[in-house]
Amino acid sequence: MDRRMFLAVSSAALGAATLPLPAFAADGAPLLAPWTGPYGGVPPFDKVKVADFAPALEAAMAQELKEVEAIAANPEPATFENTIAALERAGAALDRVGTAYGVWGGTLSTPEMRTLEAEMEPKLAAHGDRILQNAALFRRIEQVYETRESAGLTPEQQRLTWKRWNAFVRAGARLDPAAKARVAVINGELAQAFTTFSQNLLADETDYVLYLKTEAELRGLPEDVRSAAATAAADRNRPGEYAILNTRSSMDPFLTYSERRDLREKVWRTYYSRGDNGDAHDNNGVIQKILKLRAERAALLGYPTHAHWRLEAAMAKTPDAAMELMMRVWPAAVARVHEEVAEMQAIADAEKGGVKIEPWDYRYYAEKVRAARYDLDMNEVKAYLQLDKLVDGMFWAAGEVYGMSFSPVTNLPVPHPDVRVWEVKRGGGHLGLFYFDPYARTGKRSGAWMNAYRSQRKLDGKVTPIVSNNSNFVKGAPGQPVLISWDDATTLFHEFGHAIHGLLSDVTYPSLSGTNVPRDYVEFPSQVNEAWLPTQPVLSRFALHYQTGEPMPQALVDKIAAASTFRQGFDVTEYLSSALIDMKLHLAGDADIDPDAFERDELAKLGMPRELPMRHRTPQFAHVLASDGYSAGYYSYLWAEVLSQDAAEAFREAPGGMYDEGVAKGMVDHILSVGDTVDQAQAYRAFRGRDPDVGAYLRDKGFPVT
Repeated sequence: MDRRMFLAVSSAALGAATLPLPAFAADGAPLLAPWTGPYGGVPPFDKVKVADFAPALEAAMAQELKEVEAIAANPEPATFENTIAALERAGAALDRVGTAYGVWGGTLSTPEMRTLEAEMEPKLAAHGDRILQNAALFRRIEQVYETRESAGLTPEQQRLTWKRWNAFVRAGARLDPAAKARVAVINGELAQAFTTFSQNLLADETDYVLYLKTEAELRGLPEDVRSAAATAAADRNRPGEYAILNTRSSMDPFLTYSERRDLREKVWRTYYSRGDNGDAHDNNGVIQKILKLRAERAALLGYPTHAHWRLEAAMAKTPDAAMELMMRVWPAAVARVHEEVAEMQAIADAEKGGVKIEPWDYRYYAEKVRAARYDLDMNEVKAYLQLDKLVDGMFWAAGEVYGMSFSPVTNLPVPHPDVRVWEVKRGGGHLGLFYFDPYARTGKRSGAWMNAYRSQRKLDGKVTPIVSNNSNFVKGAPGQPVLISWDDATTLFHEFGHAIHGLLSDVTYPSLSGTNVPRDYVEFPSQVNEAWLPTQPVLSRFALHYQTGEPMPQALVDKIAAASTFRQGFDVTEYLSSALIDMKLHLAGDADIDPDAFERDELAKLGMPRELPMRHRTPQFAHVLASDGYSAGYYSYLWAEVLSQDAAEAFREAPGGMYDEGVAKGMVDHILSVGDTVDQAQAYRAFRGRDPDVGAYLRDKGFPVT
């Protein structure tokens, strides 16, 4: 999700401001102004100047404070309309500025932008605290909350009232003035620490590049990987060379195919030491600070640990529930890793090269096992996975399942020439806009994510959503199709699931809209969308060979299906080790933690196989240390995948399979359209007719169902 610090406070209500902007806002005027143009207005990305962010943010914060003060000082008795709904309307200017600010910080970072973030993030955190700690405002919210059941409010209004009240209580609204002041200081220091962590990580991802020059160094790399590496080198003024970047999208294929074990080790060590090099960009010190501050804040707020504070508002409710699920899966995942390593070691021994499987060998020898056991070469599969065709495929599937259609739009401002835009329709009417930023570049954070530029709502009239997907595929040579791995294709469909969730939202209030749901639920719609990639209709229509245009042969489709549980030991253990360390870090309370030593010791206690690392080592774990977003919440992917696999089984068991109209309607009615207007456990029971069953997840991974 995006990086705005104030989403818990303002409502993403991107309408016109209700009060005039301060006079000093003129310098940031293009960012502050209500959006104009078609589709109810679009972000003015063509007018963005980094120099405008600071004055625009300052003016927008001042504007929101005026709006909030007017609500708090209203002499009329507190009602839903003059308090809760009024808060939904506040902060429009700050949301508009925040959209561009988040895009530039996440995808177009420069030294100037990073300096600006270091200045503004603490100010944004302090701004949020000024609102959340406004005693007069909280009294009015509490008055509405206490009468919510007798005041004739709709269920959605009652839910919104509870959510607002709960957010204020959890932020310290009931604390004494001294404790409130300390929480505000902590939040400001955390905002600065998060920025430092992110910028250190980005520096290591940007500055460390392996350049290859000879055929011997390229041995084993497929043509598309070579082409992408050549383009990356040319972009860095090293024509004729090949650049292996310090990002997952570049590292992963190199470790999978390179025959140069010495270079695999070098790339592996460079990637997994990001933020952990003992230099100016080392993150261990800032991690210690973040953990201490979180522990102190949790204690001030009355919680045993940061993990307890975070999970109270999640679907899991308690750290114990999350740990119980993780530890149910962990032994089976580790046992599968040992089986996978044994198979790889057997192949290595047969080659008589004296290789003992190390972490930089896992992907390489796993491919050899895949080829031997399933006669499946994933590089052969990759030849059918053209990025543009798969984008068409995910659009087509959304049309077949949910009735959505996508038409390219070329006349809208975009933040970078690589960004493309589509108008989304459903039932013949405009539904929203979808922006896609697919390629890696300098200044763009690694990974893949979804942003909501504008949330859907019906408050004061219909406002349609604007969402984006952001990826880091390596661009190929001009005119050549971009071929992606099966794993990357799965991620493509995953992130698009978030976009569908945002686009199909149909609620009144923006704070309850789309993906504004608990962390351990928000990944459910995205993960279930992965299930459409391997379906025969998608593969037969859109998995087309980049040279011949022929569809993927059924024999190859069958091999992919047969190998669907292959390497699940690696995939699950890699992820789950990160989720367990995240939870253990935040259950440690105020303990003095050396991040490297803690990670090493706790993994040893868990019996972590030595042949693979955590997916995100602690010094580079941006999910939990670049913001509070997934802190003590990385387990959410597992929690949500239990839901998504159970939901996918609902489709597969239905007469129409993955394209069954009845199940799809249930997904829209009970999951995708309702946002946070309904308790998530209730919503899932309404869809499935029962609580989720972990058995579907275990079956999907090929693990024993216990």
